[in-house]
Amino acid sequence: MALSNRLRWRLTAIYSTGAFVSGIMLLLLVVLVSLSLPSDGPAPRTIRAPRGEPPAIAVNARDTNDNYQRDLVLVPALALGIMVPLSVGVGWFIAGRMLRPVRTMNETLQRISGRNVHERLAATGPRDEFKDLADTIDGLLGRLEAALDGQKRFVANAAHELRTPLTVEHALLEEPLIDAGATVASYRANFEQLLTVNRHRGALLESLLTLAGSESARDDGVPVDLEALVRQAVDGLTPHELTVVATIRPAHVVGDPTLLARLVANLLDNAVHYNVPGGTVEVGVRRLDGYARLIIANTGPVVPPDQVERLFEPFQRLRRVADDGHHGLGLSIVRAIATAHGATIQARSRPAGGLSVEVLFPAGRVG
Repeated sequence: MALSNRLRWRLTAIYSTGAFVSGIMLLLLVVLVSLSLPSDGPAPRTIRAPRGEPPAIAVNARDTNDNYQRDLVLVPALALGIMVPLSVGVGWFIAGRMLRPVRTMNETLQRISGRNVHERLAATGPRDEFKDLADTIDGLLGRLEAALDGQKRFVANAAHELRTPLTVEHALLEEPLIDAGATVASYRANFEQLLTVNRHRGALLESLLTLAGSESARDDGVPVDLEALVRQAVDGLTPHELTVVATIRPAHVVGDPTLLARLVANLLDNAVHYNVPGGTVEVGVRRLDGYARLIIANTGPVVPPDQVERLFEPFQRLRRVADDGHHGLGLSIVRAIATAHGATIQARSRPAGGLSVEVLFPAGRVG
């Protein structure tokens, strides 16, 4: 409220100063006009009265002219003296009316927190600058609410994913302690399972860190040879019972080489893992109208079209397979990396089964 009053006083001072300056200019104009009038009138003359009437009256034109000049300046000066305090009051009233929407928005925003971020300013009235500002703030609050909801879901899912290996580890450690007849072989078997669980948890933590780093990545980078990067990733594949069809042409982008390599690796890993025996993985890289285009498609189980977008959310999988080393973060990391590089992703389900993912890097990011 104090800040609002300070701004109100500033606006009042501006209005009052404008009125005062305008009055001064008008008064100066009147003074200049009065000075332009003749200052010396004709000599006094006597007007004789007719016979039988009162005595003659002497009329001094110079005195009349002086009185006229004095009144011409005095009246505007008095009006200016009255107008100044009046303009302060009027300015205070107008400033208060103008700042009323600001005070309303300020009070509403002070009430909004993480618990009621769903509230909106919902400004009414004609379309003006304040209405546009309120609508912009409402849009920002909507995006903030969506981000907070996503963060809550992410934390809940991450906690669930991390709780599972912890439960398994606890059981593996407790089992030989309960079993009085445990042997060295049983201990060894439990330790090997513990190592496997530990590797899976390490992979999950690494994926979480990559996802967080991708979402906060800056929009700068270095030229990256996308063709060489994809060829290296394809050469490193070991797709058992799968056929890889690669059509890779020269293309360069600007970005982070490590993150781009992770994007390609995740797409290829997803295409190989969620495939079928005897299936196919198709990889394509090329330049198109100044854009760099990466397409990775695979055969596999049929993906319902309405479920495609959900697969790009953290910890979302079409079918959960226990101990498969996948946590549902691969495609969410792909989307985060693409967004950090200004690229767009188009994913669609294939009628015969499988998924096709296209990453299109904009012209400004193509080297």
